[in-house]
Amino acid sequence: MTTTNNPEILEFIDRLADTGSHYRMEEMERLYLDDLGFLVLTPEGRIARFSKAEMLGEFRSRRDAGEPPLSTEKRVLHIEEQGDDATAVLYRRMGDQADPALYELRLRKVAGAWLVAGETVMPWPDLTTARGFLPPRTK
Repeated sequence: MTTTNNPEILEFIDRLADTGSHYRMEEMERLYLDDLGFLVLTPEGRIARFSKAEMLGEFRSRRDAGEPPLSTEKRVLHIEEQGDDATAVLYRRMGDQADPALYELRLRKVAGAWLVAGETVMPWPDLTTARGFLPPRTK
């Protein structure tokens, strides 16, 4: 099955990764909705929720400390679009010393432009041992 993704969404994801990876804070402010929910799976198996201000604060702190840019490495795995809402699933790795992650971007089109309404970040699974979310059939 061949899937064609909306080029506007692909371009937005490229811009989002480049903007965040280079700590361009003013542009980042415009790419995220104010009621953003940034969800991260913790090592304890819980979900930590961060607001837009908290998430941007981490990037601002890294920029102000002189941290080098993050990697823009990513691979768009799937996009579903329903009117002015879309969900994109990505492989993303922010650097050589960072674990790869599975990102779910929840996007909303506002005034003709795609914006991030939410993100969920989870560890990238070891695909050599992943068995699927359902147990094998017994009958």
